[in-house]
Formats: sequence, structure tokens, C-alpha cells
Amino acid sequence: MNKGERISQLVAELAEGAIDLAETDVSRHPFYLAFFKCWNEQRYYDAHDVLEQLWLNTDSRDADFFKGLIQAAGAFVHLQKRFEYPSHAKHSKRLPPAVRLFRLAEKNLSRFMPRHHGLDVAALRQLLRAYADQIVASDYKTNPWSPKTAPKLKLR
Repeated sequence: MNKGERISQLVAELAEGAIDLAETDVSRHPFYLAFFKCWNEQRYYDAHDVLEQLWLNTDSRDADFFKGLIQAAGAFVHLQKRFEYPSHAKHSKRLPPAVRLFRLAEKNLSRFMPRHHGLDVAALRQLLRAYADQIVASDYKTNPWSPKTAPKLKLR
């Protein structure tokens, strides 16, 4: 099974049934919805993979929007790994790359404000900025993420 097939299977499981990959409304596309479900379950790596499949297989003006969301999920992968393994040789050094991804995500999402495809992009950018700023203010020593306070994203 290749990566695309594995991701499609994951999305079908998350949707609890048949999925319509031909859906043209991004806000109802099963991969887009799966991104938010994974994010809210703190499965940031899966969220990244799911949306990456939509981004790579969609030729649209939303490329930077998808890229920004993928970068945001990637930043939270770094924080989650740092939280889980704070003294690990590799994972203990994840705060600087997280900040870089937060900044890239914020930039890529900027032209989609204030709302896009049901997401409050302005609020998400503010959240990303706050996480990055907290890390920088701690001189890259404090991880502001924890499972208890992990942010949730809502679509409207």
C-alpha cells in the first residue's frame, strides 16, 4: 500500500464510511475535514499527511492556504515530540524548527484572512504567533504545548 492509499484509508476511517474524493467544495472535502479531526485529536502528523494529499492533488488558488495549515501541523508535531521526549537528543532540539514553521504558516495564511473555507484564519494566525512568541521569549527553553492545553480548530 502506498502513502496515498494509506491516507485515503485513514480518511475513510475518520469519515466512518464512504468518501467522495471528487468533492469540489474544499470546506466539505473529506481530506480537509479529516485534517481538522486529526488536529483536534492531537494527531498532528496525520493531519499534515492528510492535507498534504489534498494539496498535492489539487491545482488551485488554495495552495498557500493548504501549505500554511500543513506547516502549522508540522510545528505542533515538533512541540508534541519535544513534550513527549524532552531530554532526547533529537526531540529536545525541536523548538527552533517549530518557531520557523509557525512563522512560515502565519505568512502563507496571511492572504486568506479573515476567514477561508470555514476557518477563522485570523484567529489561527494569532494562535500561531502566540506560540512562536512564547518560545522565543523563553529563549527557546520552554515548550508552551501540552496535551491538556492543546488548541482545537473549528470550522463554521
